Amino acid sequence: MAPRKTASTSSRKTTAKPARNETIGSNSLTFTKEEELHAYREMLMIRRFEEKAGQLYGMGVIGGFCHLYIGQEAVVVGMQMAQKDGDQVITSYRDHGHMIALGMSARGVMAELTGRRGGLSKGKGGSMHMFSKEKGFYGGHGIVGGQVSLGTGLAFANKYRGNDQVSVTYFGDGAANQGQVYESFNMAALWKLPVVYIIENNRYAMGTSTVRSTAQSNFSKRGEGFGIPGVQVDGMDVRAVKAAADEAIAHCRAGKGPYILEMLTYRYRGHSMSDPAKYRSKDEVQKMRSEHDPLEQVKARLLEQGWASEDDLKQIDKEVRDIVADSAEFAQNDAEPDVSELYTDILL
Repeated sequence: MAPRKTASTSSRKTTAKPARNETIGSNSLTFTKEEELHAYREMLMIRRFEEKAGQLYGMGVIGGFCHLYIGQEAVVVGMQMAQKDGDQVITSYRDHGHMIALGMSARGVMAELTGRRGGLSKGKGGSMHMFSKEKGFYGGHGIVGGQVSLGTGLAFANKYRGNDQVSVTYFGDGAANQGQVYESFNMAALWKLPVVYIIENNRYAMGTSTVRSTAQSNFSKRGEGFGIPGVQVDGMDVRAVKAAADEAIAHCRAGKGPYILEMLTYRYRGHSMSDPAKYRSKDEVQKMRSEHDPLEQVKARLLEQGWASEDDLKQIDKEVRDIVADSAEFAQNDAEPDVSELYTDILL
């Protein structure tokens, strides 16, 4: 069978490695006006929230580790548009964007970042350890690749209970080389578990290019030895993500087992706030921002279709900024957890 041709207009070129073909690209799905506006607002909310979190971290209001999602917004928003209530989500420490996309309150997320009692984990979890049973969000996990086994366990629970829920399990290109990932792949394939494995390939893991660290850099093929289908997706285009998500989730709901989506994406900031990202050039980052930014793509389509004016989009931005500003004010003025909280939520 001949390989599928890319439908993406993104070249994905770097100085370190040649461009790769993306099997699901920007022309694979057309959004309605409502979908475009929803995607734009959701991605903008994540972008503005993360910008504010970075600012508060620089001021010393947020401590510990803090990994921002700026640049990768299309991945989680496109996936969320394909999910339904009851589906579970689990991810690594770059988790704020996932929480916002799932509808968790900006106040709750920001208050957790500042260690306040109004936070989603009562101020005890911080950036990397937030959960919401109500929203089906099972963390934020700091152990690289550790969430993949847990996400597989969520899928096993769905299979055992006989429901049609799907576990959406995110991890990065660095975590893709961890041993427990392949143990999970084997179990999921053997028992046909309903799990979508999403590899957010932002090219650099913690700071090392995939060219230097990975023998097989087409991560969508990582499940071939277990019979798990996988595709590469233009993770900078929310429409491409939604199209891929529809296909993968339908596969899982039909009882066909796991599916791998490699999201070709890019983070604009360092691995964490303490990372100066000197392993890549400023020109490379600027090229991605100017040519492939997920928000700018949606904005351009909205203006071209006449579905929104510049003033309309400025109003959306103002509304989003107001919500984020409110969350920051709340997070800085909320009380810290009582000492008694040290003894709650402990499992023996």
